[in-house]
Amino acid sequence: MNTIDLFNTGITPTWCPGCGNFGILMALKNALTKLAIPNHDTAIVYGVGCHGNMRDWMHVYGVEGLHGRALPVAQGIKLANSKLTVIAETGDGDCMGEGGNHFIHAAKRNPNITVIVHDNQVYGLTTGQAAPTAQKKLITKSTPSGVVEPPLLPVSLALVAGATFVSRGFAGDIPGLTDILMKAIQHKGFSVVDILQPCVTFNKAYPHQWYKDHIYAIHPMQTRQEALGKSMEWGPKIPVGVFFDEVRDTSEDIESVATTPLVDSSLGIPKRDEILDMFV
Repeated sequence: MNTIDLFNTGITPTWCPGCGNFGILMALKNALTKLAIPNHDTAIVYGVGCHGNMRDWMHVYGVEGLHGRALPVAQGIKLANSKLTVIAETGDGDCMGEGGNHFIHAAKRNPNITVIVHDNQVYGLTTGQAAPTAQKKLITKSTPSGVVEPPLLPVSLALVAGATFVSRGFAGDIPGLTDILMKAIQHKGFSVVDILQPCVTFNKAYPHQWYKDHIYAIHPMQTRQEALGKSMEWGPKIPVGVFFDEVRDTSEDIESVATTPLVDSSLGIPKRDEILDMFV
């Protein structure tokens, strides 16, 4: 039987006290536990950023790769072993900036993976420069006079690019975020969860209470166009929940040339398992 302890590594997280990453970590553990997905059937690819340190505190198969390159690695893992639950943990700068091209084309292809975007509007690991999601007038280390251009909205971009499950949650609402993550992981296709995450150290303009005062819950829209309109709301009220959910053939369904996962296919390599066991 799965328990949340299955995902603990015994190492204490070193994020700043009050960081939204704590809520995201707990919600993800809750979701995997409630879905009864064991840690040995889970692979998480982490981008570069404060969120990437989760690699040390999540007891699953994990890879922390190059900045902005989490999605190609996650897709490769899913192609090699479709039996795994594959999740990409990315930052708003990591995924929307350096990795923006990968995000667009992954949404278009519809691989069966879940993408979590830690959306705090700054590059926290490099001490608070403005991320692509930064709101206008936000003062950061790289924008001392305030951000001048409009923000990139991950939910809107995901919808336009073709993602089949698009949602937004709040790191300070662990039960609500757990529910969204469960739905995203269960969805067969490219699932996006944009998570509004306070950065208590480098983005004091948007603390936990600010989000609590502005967010409101929504239900999925009937059409992608309707969902796109709703995704652009940002001001007195900010919608959270599932914006859109549709069924479409995944890239694995369309592109697979093998009847079995690659991991189960014979490679014709003598003593393959013995060689692989050397790296365990």
